[in-house]
Amino acid sequence: MKKENGVIIQFFHWYYEGDLWNEFVEKAESLSKLGISAVWFPPANKCALGLEGRGYDIYDLYDLGEFYQKGTIRTRYGTKNEYLNAIKKAHEHQISVYADIVLNHRMGADEKEMVTVQQIDEEDRTKKIGEPFHAEVQTRFTFPGRKGIYSDFIWDHQCFSGVDVIEKKGKKQKGIFKIHNGYGTEWNNSVSHQFGNYDYLMGADIEYRNPEVVREMKNWISWYIETTKADGLRLDALKHISSDFLEEFIHYIKKEINEDIYVMGEFWKDDPDKITNFSDRMKNLISLFDAPLHYNFFNASREKSDYDLRSILKNTFLEKNPVFSVSFVENHDTQPLQGLESAVEEWFKPLAYAIILLSEKAYPCIFYADLYGAQYTDIIDGKEQKIIIPKVEALPKLLEARQKFAYGEQINFFDNKNCIAWLRKGNSEKNSCLVILSNGKVDRKKISLGSRFAKQKFRDFLGHRNEIIECDENGKAIFTVHPESVSIWILI
Repeated sequence: MKKENGVIIQFFHWYYEGDLWNEFVEKAESLSKLGISAVWFPPANKCALGLEGRGYDIYDLYDLGEFYQKGTIRTRYGTKNEYLNAIKKAHEHQISVYADIVLNHRMGADEKEMVTVQQIDEEDRTKKIGEPFHAEVQTRFTFPGRKGIYSDFIWDHQCFSGVDVIEKKGKKQKGIFKIHNGYGTEWNNSVSHQFGNYDYLMGADIEYRNPEVVREMKNWISWYIETTKADGLRLDALKHISSDFLEEFIHYIKKEINEDIYVMGEFWKDDPDKITNFSDRMKNLISLFDAPLHYNFFNASREKSDYDLRSILKNTFLEKNPVFSVSFVENHDTQPLQGLESAVEEWFKPLAYAIILLSEKAYPCIFYADLYGAQYTDIIDGKEQKIIIPKVEALPKLLEARQKFAYGEQINFFDNKNCIAWLRKGNSEKNSCLVILSNGKVDRKKISLGSRFAKQKFRDFLGHRNEIIECDENGKAIFTVHPESVSIWILI
């Protein structure tokens, strides 16, 4: 469940190398002191790419780093015992654990099958190319390394709706191929209608019209939650998964396993209305990441003073449905060199984090690389590229400010395109604060806080400004901020 003033940390980035589970054990106490109330871990399952897999090239959901499969016992992040120990350590420090779950596809099948397939137009998935034909596909998963422990379910072509590689007469062919599997020759229609139908994403796409598949997934999630004691789930790639199945799946979890399981998901759209429509379709069972807010941050960072800060929260899921929105600045998909690359520029990140951490209705998720920094390389178009993501120096202080001052009603002063501010009024137990941002040369704003603040004095909690500001007898004052910066004014 969400905790008051809680903060999630995404405790990984795409290029992370090392013992993630053990690193978390070392940092759990310090994260708790920063006010982190939940950790989002990457998928813990064994991957088709073995140690190279990030968790999303999913092979065996039951193998959390326990069996020798795909050339390794451990996963990229560690062993099963280390994973369970990390969760235990989180709980010792009152940090909830949100486990990343990939429901859309499988990769790295153990055996081939001869099946009937039909090629599909990649730009319009409702269009078929040519006639159905027989081909070999990688769709039989027997998990020989696990030998039936935990589950003896065998996945075959009837468990999948499509693939992206087939083999015909010894030659491999890439594309999108619909499998004729006994559950229709069409895609599942209860998915995003991008590209006509977005059921297919990658790998061997799971067929949730097969009741045996649904039963196995329910058995697995029961085993998983009982084994790991995870407090919540982060569901990947929701645009591509049957909403009929999702609704049934989540109802099952809450009714049969744990009614307090928190569920958040990735329904990646830059249009808040489409996210809202999906949320309504799911009867508000899932909190959703606010991609439109991220893109507002991205655009604001690039446009600098040309961007109107008064619109920073406009057309976002936070604005439309704050109760079920999860706000973030950056994640593993948007970081440099990734498929959805839209990295917020360094100068704007403190401003963006101030918005999600100090706003009244946001449920913020901070990014590992922004707290600790990151360095990595990748090969893009045959060239090695090196990336350095510097840590956001102000982030620990912003997290501290959320714990101490981000309480009570929010009053916005969004009356200048280059300088906005808001007051958190606090309550009987908590101090209030005035947050002010600038994305240009405007470095001050006259603000009337009301008679409650008459003759009150303020200092900048972040230490960016050194002066003391005093309100007049009516609670008015001119609050300052450095250009392209943020300040948090608190009572002395």
